[in-house]
Amino acid sequence: MVERMIETAGVELCAESFGDPRDPPVLLVMGIGASMLWWEEGFCRMLAEGGRLVIRYDHRDTGRSVAYEPGRPGYTGDDLVSDAVGVLDAHGLPAAHVVGVSAGGGITQLLALDFPERVLSLVLISTSPALPGDRELPPSSREYARFVSSATVDWSDTGSVTEYLVDYSRVLSGGRRPFDEARIRALVRRDVERARDVAAQQNHDHLPEEDRRRASLSSVAAPTLVIHGTADPAFPVEHGEALAQEIPGARLLRLPDAGHGVERPDWETIVRAILDHTATA
Repeated sequence: MVERMIETAGVELCAESFGDPRDPPVLLVMGIGASMLWWEEGFCRMLAEGGRLVIRYDHRDTGRSVAYEPGRPGYTGDDLVSDAVGVLDAHGLPAAHVVGVSAGGGITQLLALDFPERVLSLVLISTSPALPGDRELPPSSREYARFVSSATVDWSDTGSVTEYLVDYSRVLSGGRRPFDEARIRALVRRDVERARDVAAQQNHDHLPEEDRRRASLSSVAAPTLVIHGTADPAFPVEHGEALAQEIPGARLLRLPDAGHGVERPDWETIVRAILDHTATA
């Protein structure tokens, strides 16, 4: 595993790879406000041991990548899409299988629309259609909405930030399985300590609205696998079902009782699904 700083579009991003460079590449795109650490090392190693070159990276304003003044992001959502291309360029890869989770799944959908030649296949986890449409999808759970609207955090206090992120992770877990607080707390602490400026991750909530016209999701040509937990409180499973219906040929894998994200009890199932999908795409 090799962590390195790369430059794309005049900014520094931190990326890390696992596995043999001769193997088929898999680019992992994490959700908004989350560093690459949330693609946990054990998960990445499982994919690499399955014969894949695995690349994860820190978005702007997360981890060791470039950090902007809190509340003043100097970039747009389109820049986050282009950053994924920059990571591929830095690794000398013309294209890769791309796996996105949560808002990272939205970035991944837009990547497939804007740069189809760079995407060998898509895996969309715990996410929702990235483009507006006529569909009606259920809202987030009451518990999730209540937490988002009422939780407070002092971004200048690492202890406060840690407690907030642990509590947020608990809500995202969906409540149908035991919550491994000790493991999540250790991950959060490492993430907070590693960040250039942990307060900057708020910037992802302040990205300017863009009015760029794109083709519909029905024009996505990359073979697509949708993976969604049935207890996802942020994007109920109907969001994943909608994606699988809108993207031609997409397959849907439901994870019983799983919440939002890539949870350790599901690693084996998710890894096997990704390996099978990327072997045939």
